[in-house]
This record gives sequence, structure tokens and C-alpha cells, in this order.
Amino acid sequence: MHENLLKIVTTLGSPRILVAGDFMLDVYTYGDAIRISPEAPVPILKVTQTDYHCGGAGRVAADIAVLGGAPLCLGVIGCDRDSEILTEQLTRVGADITALLRAPNRPTTTKQRLIGLAQHRHRQQLMRIDRESSDPVPDELCRRILDAYRRNLPQVDIVCLQDYNKGLLSPSVCSQMIDLARQANKKVLVDPSPIDDYSKYRRATLITPNRKEASIAVGFDINTPDSAARAAEQLIRELALEAVVITLDCEGAYLKTKDIAELIPTRPRSVYDVTGAGDMVLAALAVTLAEGHDYVAAVELANRAAGLEVEKFGNATVTKDEIVNDIFSEDRRRTGKIRSVDALLDELAWRRKQNETVVFTNGCFDVVHRGHIEYLKFTKQQGDIVVLGLNSDGSVRTIKGPDRPINNEHDRAAVLAALETVDYITIFDNPTPIDLIMKVRPDVLVKGEDWAEKGVVGREFVESYGGRVMLAPLLEGRSSTATIEKIKSLQSKSR
Repeated sequence: MHENLLKIVTTLGSPRILVAGDFMLDVYTYGDAIRISPEAPVPILKVTQTDYHCGGAGRVAADIAVLGGAPLCLGVIGCDRDSEILTEQLTRVGADITALLRAPNRPTTTKQRLIGLAQHRHRQQLMRIDRESSDPVPDELCRRILDAYRRNLPQVDIVCLQDYNKGLLSPSVCSQMIDLARQANKKVLVDPSPIDDYSKYRRATLITPNRKEASIAVGFDINTPDSAARAAEQLIRELALEAVVITLDCEGAYLKTKDIAELIPTRPRSVYDVTGAGDMVLAALAVTLAEGHDYVAAVELANRAAGLEVEKFGNATVTKDEIVNDIFSEDRRRTGKIRSVDALLDELAWRRKQNETVVFTNGCFDVVHRGHIEYLKFTKQQGDIVVLGLNSDGSVRTIKGPDRPINNEHDRAAVLAALETVDYITIFDNPTPIDLIMKVRPDVLVKGEDWAEKGVVGREFVESYGGRVMLAPLLEGRSSTATIEKIKSLQSKSR
């Protein structure tokens, strides 16, 4: 299990992070593309919904906030309706917007995406409409930005510069911000714009170009790990950086420092939309490094967060809970759902830190039938994590007799592990599961309603600490014993 990464994610604090750069408003206009216009060969979009999100540096701030950090926003926006919507969105996610300055003669950078839907689904971006100015920010406004930067720098743990080349992070402003941060002993992380001259980022702590951006900057294509290594070495040497992280899509990220030169892989994903992946990388690196973790751990976390982000459509953030669940899912894919008791208890401890509800049930599950399927569906509905205690072959013989089980414990466990309703399986030897229940300490204990009169094993223990006992409805006539007897009857008739 990825215990180190899990520990990092679940113990992330609330570092204050200064995010300086190009703040934008992302607008998503959804509509049904129901027919072609009679005026021109273009689809008609019947608008059904409009969503507003933080974009650009604002997206970085939103990602930081969702990961638990406290972003302080520093940038220039307009005096228009879009600026009001953007500041509302930033405030909603918990960002500090006191250092966002308004420019009367400059529009708030806005990217409006028109999204066509077929049968109210199957989203497809049809067009993007940009409202922006890339003219250099006036000197007086730059001076005010740098004054605000100086005032706020002592209050933050780390600095992010998100450069979309919209006029704020000029060579002069960028260089001054980096120098001031270094004097204050603060790390500066830069997500660069796609330009061929990176000199304005000189002496930053770290830069995070993607494959295309880095290729433009170094003057050659990056299409192999070796070319990524050459590019990272060139950037770190020419710009006097402490670290370079070149993101390489499905291949992961190449990390270069004085002591590290490593391709850190990522799990292949179903890519839905790459919008905002670089923002997510910068945010995850900032939160992790601000907490004092090393570069390898920070890149591993950023890889995973960005991978989850590209599986979503549009402007979407990734929460710590999603990262934790992704780690557990990957671990289950690699090692399976079947656990020893000790390993199970370790994993449940992590899950409980995420406030997830643990549900326990048990049984022989000798010949799986529809009744079992419906029973386990009911069990899954009672909480987040289903732990199934499976009677071993020896305990089944004690309960059912010497002719049972029909299927051995390994085959039974393998069948149950294929069900989405089961998260973990552990095999126990005793005739009753009371010892296992006392170790697992489930929040919910589930048994079939036929145990109402017999008495549910573990009820008193579970209820003693506030847990619940739920009785699942049973499908009449469905049981392993009935199925086995039917098979025996058919065999005898065929003789």
C-alpha cells in the first residue's frame, strides 16, 4: 500500500500560499445541439445551463483551497460584471481576495466555452470565446502589485506564479517577485507560459512546464525520457533553479534537482479533458512542499491529483478524499480485495480517518446465488466500505456438515472479490465471527432478517459503542443449501 503518500495526503495542513498571476473567469454554457441552423451549416445550441468557475491563477487558488491550503490571490482584474462573478467564486472556495486589484480600462480575462449536448449528455465543446487583454499592465498598477506582494510575503509559506502571458508577469515584475521571495527565504513555484525565453523565471525554486512548453523553451522536441532529462538539465543549469518538473502526460513527470534525476510514472487514465491539469499540478506541489515534504513525494501527489482531474470534464477540482480513494482503489487492483486480518485493520484505520463508514457482514457464501447478490447490495447501501468475513472451509464443515463447502475458501473468496458491492474480504476459522467483529469494530453490522429470532452475533458489542445492526430482507427460496439439494435431486433423477 502507498502508506507514505496516504500519510502525506491525510495529514496535509493549511499552509498559506500566495498565488500571483493571471486570474480568469471560466464560463461553461451548456445546451442541446438539436439541429443545424437554416442560415448556415452550424449547430443551433439551445442553452440549458451556464456555470461559472475560477480560471487561470484563480483555478490554482481553488485547487489549493480544496486540498486544504489557504490561498492569497494577487493579480489584476477588471471593473466589470465578470470580475464580480470571479471574486464571488474565489470567496466561495475560501480564497483571500484582498490583494486582487481592479483596472478600470482592462477587461477581466474570460473564457467562455460553448458545450453541445446530444440527448442531454455526450458533452462536446463546440467553441471557445475569449475576452481579454494581453497588453502589458501599466507601470503604476505594477508598482501597486509589487507593494501588495511585499506586504503579504511575510505572511505566507510559499509563492506560486501562474503565468498565462496576459501582461502582468512581465520580465521586470517576475524577476522582482522571485528576488523578493528568495530574500524572504520563501520557495517560488512557477507554471510558465508557452514562450521561448524563460529568463524571467531565473532563480525561481521550481518550474513546471508541460512537454510542449518545455520543448519550446529548450528548442528541441521532448518525446522520450532521455530528451526530458536533457531538457530538465538545460533548464536547471541556464536558469539556476533548484528543481524542474516536466509533466509528460500519461508518462508521468520528469523530476530534476541537484541530487535527483527521475521519471516519476503515473497510472494511465481515461482522459476526458486536459483543461486545468497544469493548474492542479502547481497547486498540489505548492501544498505538499509548503508542508515540508520532499520533491519526490510532492510530484507523486501532483501526478495523482492531475490524473484524477483529467478524468473529469471541464473546470473541476480534486479533493483529498478523492486522492485517498484513488490510492486505495489502485492498491486493491494491484493486491486484490482479500486481506489478512492485520492488513485489513491497517487499511480500515486509513479509511476511518476519511470519516468513511465501515459495514461488516459475514457468511459461508458457498454457492453464490441471486439472494446473495441482493443481500450484498443491501449491505453496501448501509455505508462506504463493506468488509465481508468469509467462513473458512473448516468453519463451514463445523456449521454445515462434512459434505460442505462445495467450493473451497479460495474459490469462494475469488468470486466474491469480483463483486462491486464488496470492498474487502478476510477469511476466519471460528464457527462465529465474534472475534473478527471485535477487531473490525464496524459502524454497521448486517445480517439477514432470519437472524432476528436467533440473535445476531455481535449485536451487543456493536451497539455498546453506538454502532447499528441492520437486518437485510431475504429472497424466499434462495439459499446455497436449496440450490445444492436441487442439484442432488436432478442427479438422482438422471440415474
